[in-house]
Amino acid sequence: MAARAKDTRRFTEIRNAKARRDYFVEATFEAGIALKGTEVKSIRAGRAQINDAFGRIKKGEIWLMNAHIDEYRFGNFANHEPRRSRKLLLKKSEIRKIDQALNQAGKSLIPLRIYMKEALVKVEVGLCIGKKLYDKRDDLKKRVVDREIDRVIKSRR
Repeated sequence: MAARAKDTRRFTEIRNAKARRDYFVEATFEAGIALKGTEVKSIRAGRAQINDAFGRIKKGEIWLMNAHIDEYRFGNFANHEPRRSRKLLLKKSEIRKIDQALNQAGKSLIPLRIYMKEALVKVEVGLCIGKKLYDKRDDLKKRVVDREIDRVIKSRR
């Protein structure tokens, strides 16, 4: 029996486009997420957005707030609410580390990407510090310089 060809059109991951531009990422954690069945189907279709999402600790649990997962197109009366809070599944030691870091001033918990790991949906969250405007400008200048260096190296080959 021949192996099935991989479908390249399938969902690979959903990224937070603003995260690395607006924040310095200090540490990252891989978390599971408690979802309903229609949410998983919607994520597999690539119909989710985490650009405005953030993490918050409530009663010793971490919750993903403001993440938008579209309603499943073929769902019925049991379809989910698009912007509901979703529980992130982490180890207690990781929750303690995140809680201690969030109690320091200026840090926040930002989802960086949602991806599939075999049959499970995972969220990569990062402990972040907000960038100032001059930090963003420095990053842009550095990117331009790197591009010019790459062009020069390619032209000399």
